[in-house]
Amino acid sequence: MPATTTNIPLVSFPGKVYLVGGAVRDQLLGIQSKDKDWVVVGATEQDMLDRKFEKVGQDFPVFLHPTSKEEYALARTERKSGAGYYGFVCDASPNVTLEEDLSRRDLTINALAFSEASGVVDPYGGQRDIEDRVLRHVSPAFAEDPLRVLRVARFAARFAHLDFRIAPETLTLMTELSAGDELLQLNAERIWQETERALTEKSPWVYFEILQQCGALKVIMPELDSLFGVPQPETYHPEIDTGLHALLSLNAATILSRDTSVRFAALIHDLGKGLTPMQAWPSHHGHEKKGVKPIKALCKRLRVPNAHTKLAALSSEYHTHVHRAFELKPETVLKVIKALDAFRKPEQFERFLLVCKADAQGRTGFEDAKYAQAEYFQQALEISKSIDISALRETGIAGKELGEAIDQARIENLRAYKHQASEQPF
Repeated sequence: MPATTTNIPLVSFPGKVYLVGGAVRDQLLGIQSKDKDWVVVGATEQDMLDRKFEKVGQDFPVFLHPTSKEEYALARTERKSGAGYYGFVCDASPNVTLEEDLSRRDLTINALAFSEASGVVDPYGGQRDIEDRVLRHVSPAFAEDPLRVLRVARFAARFAHLDFRIAPETLTLMTELSAGDELLQLNAERIWQETERALTEKSPWVYFEILQQCGALKVIMPELDSLFGVPQPETYHPEIDTGLHALLSLNAATILSRDTSVRFAALIHDLGKGLTPMQAWPSHHGHEKKGVKPIKALCKRLRVPNAHTKLAALSSEYHTHVHRAFELKPETVLKVIKALDAFRKPEQFERFLLVCKADAQGRTGFEDAKYAQAEYFQQALEISKSIDISALRETGIAGKELGEAIDQARIENLRAYKHQASEQPF
């Protein structure tokens, strides 16, 4: 382990200070860690305040260093006292040991500490599990915090590229938690916070795959969970399963963009297929518009940001229009452009086209397929924007008539563009 001193003197500091958690884990893995968290053993809240630390934790004794602004927490134990994420009694007395503090951590790879005097402190086998690439819970107390189901799934998404796997006994605990009513106690903000963080990871589809496997997805995102086991026409979807297609689309979106709104929209763009009656399978006629309602319901319940909700709903309703770009009438192409508010929000339109591309490439065997439809629609937008509106105004028309004339001019240009594209296909 490299030196971890902050180069900030803490004169006659009463406790021992340890670097803990992710920073230690990441150093052992040889990867860059963004944040440093510290635990202070043997000190009181007043000791911290006397040294100009700023208290920021309302429920837990967490402080910001006066100059580095890194987080320092008093060593503490937690005892379950009620339901949900906040149902704990905290003891942060100076008598709490480092080992006791580490015992409340979720995974062994996060229950590590380091100081220059002590080296790596590893009472629960975290270094072994790092070497074996295992995500394992520290103790049965894991089951006291339902949020840990989501956190473990997120760590699985973060470290999937390093071949980490969840220990069978930990997955069993996650499944038992999901089968009870504890996940229902989680507030929407916590669920979305973990989910959005998972969407930023290297393999975000693993997060949803694990949640589906342990039964948690059915609790927190039933609209998405309902896609698993629903078939699609094998001709267009060799993977057949709609839930698998959702994960493959997210995988494709992850390659195309770092934007979490693009990734999220790609994941849930087909929620309408979960509403198709079984007797109609594997066809899903009208799933595009049908998907808007469950998307909005899911996003409202989890308090998803408006931009994410809007992009997902638009992607559901109009993605197949883009897939059929070369078949569409110029009037329909313009309709899609206007529905996406592309003239005022070109960035939203670009994100939408990325979702469409992710949908097309999120199919078994089509991962590297060219998607010329996105380029066609992007060029169609530029052509539609090229109309000389001032020249139309000079003819004396105004109001509704002017709007109709602008649209007609755009349609004529799009008609010429369609003819040109048919002669020189992408």
